[in-house]
Amino acid sequence: MNTLEAVFDSLRAAHVELALHNRQKKDAALAGAMAAIDADRAAILAANSADVERARSGGMKEALVDRLLLSGKRIDDIIEGIAAVIRLDDPIGKVKAGWTLPNGLLVEQITVPLGVAAIIYESRPNVTADAFSLAYKAGCAILLRGSSAARESNRALAEAITRGLGEAGGVPGAVALTGSESRDEVDLILNARGRIDVVLPRGGRDLIRRVADNARIPVIETGEGNCHIYVEPGVRMDQAVEIIANAKLQKPGACNAVETLLVRRDALSALMPLLAEHLAGKAELRCDGPSKAAVSASGGLPAGLVLKDAVEEDWPAEFLDYILAVKTVDSLDEAINHINRYGTRHSEAILTNDLRAAEEFCRRVDAACVYTNTSTRFTDGGEFGFGAELGISTQKFHARGPMGLEALTTIKYRISGSGQIRQ
Repeated sequence: MNTLEAVFDSLRAAHVELALHNRQKKDAALAGAMAAIDADRAAILAANSADVERARSGGMKEALVDRLLLSGKRIDDIIEGIAAVIRLDDPIGKVKAGWTLPNGLLVEQITVPLGVAAIIYESRPNVTADAFSLAYKAGCAILLRGSSAARESNRALAEAITRGLGEAGGVPGAVALTGSESRDEVDLILNARGRIDVVLPRGGRDLIRRVADNARIPVIETGEGNCHIYVEPGVRMDQAVEIIANAKLQKPGACNAVETLLVRRDALSALMPLLAEHLAGKAELRCDGPSKAAVSASGGLPAGLVLKDAVEEDWPAEFLDYILAVKTVDSLDEAINHINRYGTRHSEAILTNDLRAAEEFCRRVDAACVYTNTSTRFTDGGEFGFGAELGISTQKFHARGPMGLEALTTIKYRISGSGQIRQ
């Protein structure tokens, strides 16, 4: 039997065992994994340093290196993410609905684990811990298939997790990290019908499309993020600039970073000079004609500003870099139509003082998360109170937006009778 197929079967057996564990046992095992990561932080950081050095020497752009990079603070965040999952209610065994039929049968809809999940992800080593902790709490086994960029980091984290589970009386076999980086390995996962219940691609457009186009098992697509902020006149422009800068600069390699700014024409003169001054030396602006003219209307360009002409290819682009495209629109309708044409159904924002405009924007924009007067960077399982996240779904199935524990549950109908037979 192929080695990976043996792993599939081992994960299935581990899931069957884990599905019988109550909250107390699952939380104790998660605490064991958390303690092991804390104890191994020096080894994890050393492994990550090797990955970062290899990435930089290979020419990876710095915004993507930041997604790969671990630090003492980021290890603390990983540990706190697991602690937050421990604090969450057990999602399994909950009665979501119940009713009695005219024949006296009691029908109950209860939550059960989804089964064996696989996640295929790029660069981010924190996903190793996040995906594991959510799957384990939901009673699921999980196969982790990280990218070669984070090979050593993922291996160090997975070793700590499995050791911690074993020491705490958990089910170490409920988590497995794939051992090779071959394309054949991904193909085996995508064709593992009956062995893997769901696969989640978490990364760029090419990865997501490859998985969606080739999988013979269910797929939950996650987060390519061409996100927009639309600005209307009348808002506090200094506050608008801070929101835009946060959405672009805080973590430009994240899928919830803003990529395109839409500005109503009558807000250009108030916004663009302030924004250009704030982003000078920090981000490149790719502007259409009117927004470019508004930047220099007050006289001269700020020192250090990189200003280029926008082209059609910029509107659908997920830059994942210190680049912001700027387009002028004449109305709320035009902004919404642009977003629904070029957006990826991820996270979209409006900055406005007009309540009706905000309501119209939220009603008509097709996205998992729609914001009013705040940054798109809040689209995150941790920020939403989920403890961690599997990713951000841009689909419209049972999981949409940041995915926490419920995304790894399904339902079972439990029917209780007293001797009824169907006539």
